Amino acid sequence: MIVIETHDSDSPLTGRSKWWGEPDMPDTLDWPGVVVTDEDGNEYNDPLTFICQLRCDELASFDADGLLPHEGMLYFFGALDYFLGDFDTHVYPGMGVWSEDYYRVLYTSDCENLHTHHLNYPNGTLATMPAEEIIFKYSDIPTDGIRLLGPPCLDEVCEAMPNMCILLQIDENERWNLLFHDCGMLSSLISPQNLIHREWARVACYLHSF
Repeated sequence: MIVIETHDSDSPLTGRSKWWGEPDMPDTLDWPGVVVTDEDGNEYNDPLTFICQLRCDELASFDADGLLPHEGMLYFFGALDYFLGDFDTHVYPGMGVWSEDYYRVLYTSDCENLHTHHLNYPNGTLATMPAEEIIFKYSDIPTDGIRLLGPPCLDEVCEAMPNMCILLQIDENERWNLLFHDCGMLSSLISPQNLIHREWARVACYLHSF
């Protein structure tokens, strides 16, 4: 298992692993969103929150079993606006298993031809949180917090999503005002077979709260 720690940074961390900020992606990848309908019945595409990008060669030394790619970049997006305090958003994924519209995992094997994708409010200000540096650490027990790989640390998630392993686990964080109701945790999960075959579109997302 790989534990993720994050720290404030004065750098945009372009092309490196980072939490929040803006994704550095090739032209072949687009910022994913979910189609929502407002009170007037108008449909629009609401961009998912960019959670993190993980440069695979930076975490390779912590992944001795080669469960993850050791080259390229993994990107995680999710419908987190409500849980970051935007209670006026029209996107609320709910508890339990999220619809695939509300979560995306993207991957590129090429880290040489990336450019930063920007997301701004109508007034021109950035619509993303400041990028934070990521530090990877190895753990041999399924901990809470933010981590990659291993079994879910909550029995309720294991029972609801049998034979699945953690791809990315996200815990609450008051520093970010990230709250999943009452002591909640968001888990992206994948079957070992789909992980072996890099089937990122088969990732499931599960929100549990006590």
